Amino acid sequence: MCDTCGCGQPDDAVIIQKPGQEKEPTNSYSHDHTHAHGHHHEPASHHHHDHDAHPHHERHIQVEQDILRKNNILAERNRGYLEAKGLMALNLVSSPGSGKTSLLEQTLKNMQTRHQFYVIEGDQQTMNDAERIHKTGTPVVQVNTGQGCHLDASMVQKAMKELDMQKPGFLMIENVGNLVCPAMFDLGESKRVVIMSTTEGDDKPVKYPSMFESADLCIINKTDLLPYVDFDLEKARNYASQVNHHLEFLELSVRTGEGMDGWYQWLESLQA
Repeated sequence: MCDTCGCGQPDDAVIIQKPGQEKEPTNSYSHDHTHAHGHHHEPASHHHHDHDAHPHHERHIQVEQDILRKNNILAERNRGYLEAKGLMALNLVSSPGSGKTSLLEQTLKNMQTRHQFYVIEGDQQTMNDAERIHKTGTPVVQVNTGQGCHLDASMVQKAMKELDMQKPGFLMIENVGNLVCPAMFDLGESKRVVIMSTTEGDDKPVKYPSMFESADLCIINKTDLLPYVDFDLEKARNYASQVNHHLEFLELSVRTGEGMDGWYQWLESLQA
């Protein structure tokens, strides 16, 4: 098991299923990460394993590199497949509770008459988010990662086969709630959107720099709560810009709808 996040038991079962098929999942396979997966994601000279306690330290690093290389190859295949289908794939990432699913629900309700959407939901357990998306009438597949703390390109590849995507449009991939490990795994997406909320610390971008460095857009959600929380919008933007000076920003409240038009316009610009 990975010492950092618990991901990577070789017998972890990754389950891919559609709403209404809980008893007979459409796909199930073993998570192919190993103890050596690492997830510290640092250069070998800064890896935190004790060399004396782990005599196979160099092998562990090599296996992690092999896994990431395999993932990147699959991600490029996914990207080529999506481009051929005319699909714009977005990887939605955040810590738990930032509002990814709520943002997705409102987006589908307001834009699905103009664009075709498909959704892949990633969570360790339950069909809850997929059921919420299913109620909007959008094709959706749930990926339960078990002890895994992120989606990878292989999971997305298998989930896409279940979606049977025939029309061009958007593939929205809601990743597992985690600001660490998902940053390292390219899924084949066109854009990566990181979502943070005003109920979190405004220093999240410098605490978890890899995620913000790899993102194209940063959404700051729950702005309606600003009068009641200790969150500085300017500081949050400055911290994120220090990590990634190309990062775009949107500030909005999914609950009240304030600022959502900017998000819809951003999505429309991707199809222009």
